[in-house]
Amino acid sequence: MLEREVKLLFPTTAAARDAVLAAGAVLADARRLQDDSLYDLPDETLRSKGCVVRIRTERWTDRPDTTTLTVKGPVQSSQMKLREEHETRVENAQALLQAFDALGMRVWFRYQKHREEFSRPGLVVAIDETPVGTYVELEGDEDAILAMATALGRTPADFIVDSYYRLFMKRRDELGLVGPFMVFSASAEATADKPRQ
Repeated sequence: MLEREVKLLFPTTAAARDAVLAAGAVLADARRLQDDSLYDLPDETLRSKGCVVRIRTERWTDRPDTTTLTVKGPVQSSQMKLREEHETRVENAQALLQAFDALGMRVWFRYQKHREEFSRPGLVVAIDETPVGTYVELEGDEDAILAMATALGRTPADFIVDSYYRLFMKRRDELGLVGPFMVFSASAEATADKPRQ
């Protein structure tokens, strides 16, 4: 499957949510914590090819945790982030982790965000609250992305195609973040788990 997406930076989660709802998107999935780990071999074979292997654990307040395995190919040249993506739900996360360990796969980056999803025809709209800011991610058809960006008062000049790893590397010093991973502090996490109004 071909993944096409862009991110847009917003000043606050409330501003992002108001803008997304005003643009006609409807709630599709509740806010939850996404805990993502990127894996590679010790010689960085996958990173050197521009590929990503990710294990995502979603921690829901109203249902059991879910785990998804995603493999992404290199980013293709485009005004939007465009790449092959293959994804599957994992029934036994512990078995997957043991298999990765046996293969020599190791975590090279971990990042967290609270995500709430909305939809419009041909489009998934995600509000991501991260340690490096609030982003609205638009994923879907090119025309649907452009139409939603316009409805949000944005243009292609506002498109961010950086990964969360790159955003973390760019913004961590200015935000005073420490450590190698983009994760919430324990104190921030205690309040971040509470639903936003």
